[in-house]
Amino acid sequence: PEAVFADLSVLAAEPARFFAAGGGDGLATYFEARTCYASQGDNLVLMKPSLAGLGIARLCFETIRDYAAEALQAVKAKAVTTALENTVEATIYMSGVGAESGGLAAAHAIHNGMTAVHDLHGAQHGEKVAFGLLVQLIVEGQPTAEIDAVLAFSRSVGLPTTLAEIGLTADDADGLRIVADRTVAPGETAHNEPFPVTPEAIYDGILAADRYATEAMARG
Repeated sequence: PEAVFADLSVLAAEPARFFAAGGGDGLATYFEARTCYASQGDNLVLMKPSLAGLGIARLCFETIRDYAAEALQAVKAKAVTTALENTVEATIYMSGVGAESGGLAAAHAIHNGMTAVHDLHGAQHGEKVAFGLLVQLIVEGQPTAEIDAVLAFSRSVGLPTTLAEIGLTADDADGLRIVADRTVAPGETAHNEPFPVTPEAIYDGILAADRYATEAMARG
């Protein structure tokens, strides 16, 4: 777009859950762009990821990490603050440009798989993406410290981190199989991962992410 306009007074009046879900969507931008850049997959305009796009995606994550929890409190108060403005710039502009130029990976593909399961229709787009990001990080074998940082952020703004919080359970094998199969359908962005992604890897990743987050919540 030639320009992006956002009315902060309108956004400050939205339901806090919607605002948090926007943060969840933007949270994945950097991690997916990083993966796509590493594998030299295609971005959203079917070109190779740019270094500038990766840089914007990184700044998107850093801004959301640093300001979104504070901004959420402003939304709950229906107040316009600097933290709100910074977060809106990240979730609308940086996330859009970062994803388009940097590319997507497993997190959004897992979201797409979740849209095929009726019990998950009540979850917001960004809520499913945030959970999908946890799965992506685990499937990629990323360091525990990075997973813990994403978990801590998600919990700070009320994003779901377990299957139960988005409408499924680990016992729903049929539903999880549907998600796993759809995640790796031909043309899905899961194939931007730098290794072959199978339904089994996604299925196991979902179970592992759910268990990891559940245990983390129990520890407080």
